[in-house]
Amino acid sequence: MHTLTKKIFTILSLGLFSLDLTSFGQSSYKNEQFKNVILILSDDHRFDFLGFHENSPNFLETPNFDRMSNEGAHMKNAFVTTSLCSPSRATILTGQYMHQHKVVDNQRAVPDGTRFFPEYLQEAGILTAYIGKWHMGHDNDNPRKGFDHWASFKGQGVYFNPEFNINGNKKKFDGYNADITTDLALNFLKKNGGKRFYLQVGYKAVHYPFQPAKRHLGRYDKFKVPYPQTMSLTERNYETQPNWIRERRYGIHGIGHMETGPLDNDPVPSFPALYRRFAETVHGLDENVGRILNYLDESGLAKDTLVLYLGDNGFALGEHGFYDKRDAFEESIRIPMLAYAPGRIKPGTKVDEMVLNLDIAQTVLAAMKIRKTKNTPEMSGRSFLPLIMGKAPSNWRKHLLYEYHWEWNFPATPTTLAIRTNRYKYIYYHGIWDKNGLYDLQTDPHERHNLIRIPAFNELASNLKNQLFNELGEMGGLSMPIRPPKDFQFYDRKLRR
Repeated sequence: MHTLTKKIFTILSLGLFSLDLTSFGQSSYKNEQFKNVILILSDDHRFDFLGFHENSPNFLETPNFDRMSNEGAHMKNAFVTTSLCSPSRATILTGQYMHQHKVVDNQRAVPDGTRFFPEYLQEAGILTAYIGKWHMGHDNDNPRKGFDHWASFKGQGVYFNPEFNINGNKKKFDGYNADITTDLALNFLKKNGGKRFYLQVGYKAVHYPFQPAKRHLGRYDKFKVPYPQTMSLTERNYETQPNWIRERRYGIHGIGHMETGPLDNDPVPSFPALYRRFAETVHGLDENVGRILNYLDESGLAKDTLVLYLGDNGFALGEHGFYDKRDAFEESIRIPMLAYAPGRIKPGTKVDEMVLNLDIAQTVLAAMKIRKTKNTPEMSGRSFLPLIMGKAPSNWRKHLLYEYHWEWNFPATPTTLAIRTNRYKYIYYHGIWDKNGLYDLQTDPHERHNLIRIPAFNELASNLKNQLFNELGEMGGLSMPIRPPKDFQFYDRKLRR
C-alpha cells in the first residue's frame, strides 16, 4: 500500500467518522480532519440568486459564489426545516428541529439548557468565534455561550453605521454592515496565531428591507426585471390554491399591498425596485464573501479550512404574489449552500441529494473529528461530508419535514406542516378553514396547480399526510407552543400565582 494511503487509513481508523476514497487527478480525497471550519450565514438569500444558477437573473453578478461552486461543491437541493430567521439559526446551531429547540419565532430567546455545537468544539480545545448577525433574543446582543470571541448587534441590526457588542464592549462603526462584519472577521483570522478555530460569520444581508451598499445602489436599474409566472393575478394561478394565498397577496408580505412600507431609497414601493435592491444587496454580499476567500488563499489557510456557505431561509420575490418566507413553497424553503476547500473537494462537485440546515452541526463536528458524548443532546441531522467529498451514501434521505407556527404579529401565514419528497409535496394548514396542498414538483415546478381535490391523487395525499404526522408524532413534534399576546404581563402574573 502507498505510504500516504497507509497514513490516511490509520488516521481514519481512529476517528468517529469514515468515508471511502474517491480520486481526482493524482490526489486522494478522503474524510481527513479539517483543522479549521468557517461557516458563513446570510439572511433571506434565496437559492437561485447565484450567478451560475440556471434560474438566476441574467444581470446578477456573483463571481465569488460562482468560484465556490466551480472550485468546490454546490448543494443543488438544500432546504430549511423552518423558513424563518431565528428558528432556522437555532436549527443550524443545535442540529435540531424547531419543535426540539423551541425557538419558534423571532422574538423568543433561546431556552435555558440549549446546547450549541460550538460548545463541543470549545471542549476539544478549538477556538470559537461568532461575528455578525445573531438574531436569537431580539433585544440582546450580549456574548453567547459556545464562543470565545464575540462581535454582534441587537436583533435585525441596521445596514449602515451599526453598533457592535465586541466581547461585552459596545463600539459604533461608520459604514456598511457587511463590510464591517467582514473587517471584523478578517481581524480575527489575522490575529489567530495559528490556533485551530471555528469561525461563524453572520451577515445581515440580504434581509428586507433590502439596502445595498451605496457603491452598488442603482447598479441594476437599467435591466428589465423578470416577473415570476405565479405572480400574475389570473384565475389560473389561484383557482386551485387555498384561499389564504390570494388573501396574503393584499396583506402584509403581499406584493399587492406591501403593507410593511416603502422600500428604503425608493420613494414608491414597487416590485421592480424590490427586485433590483435585492439583487444589488446580494452582489455586495458576494463581494464580502470574496474578501474572506481571498484572505484564506493568500494566507495559506485555505489548505486546512473548510468553508461552508448557506442562507438561513429562502425568500419569495413575487411568486404567488408574495415577498417573504414562512410558507412551504419552494422559494421559501430552498436555500443556497456551497462548500469550499481547495485540494480537498473535487472542483465542480454537484450534490443532488436533499441537504438541510439541520445537517450543519453534524457536518462541522464530522469535519473537525469531534466525538459526541453521552451527554450530547439528540441531533436530528446528518453529516453531508460524504456528499461533498464525492461519496454519496446509498441510504441518504428521500424526503424532508417542514414546520412553521403561526405568529400573531405576522398573521398572514397559517401554521404550516409539510413533507417534501423528490417529486411530491404535501402541505397541511392548521387552524384555518381552507384547503391543504399537494403538488407534483416534476410536472409543476412552480406549484401553480394544487392537486389536493383531484380524486386520482387522494391515496397519495392520504399516504403523505399519514407519514408527515406519524414522523412528527414519533419525534414529539405535535405540541404547539402558544405565544401570549402583547399584553402578556397580566397573563404571566396570573400563571405565576
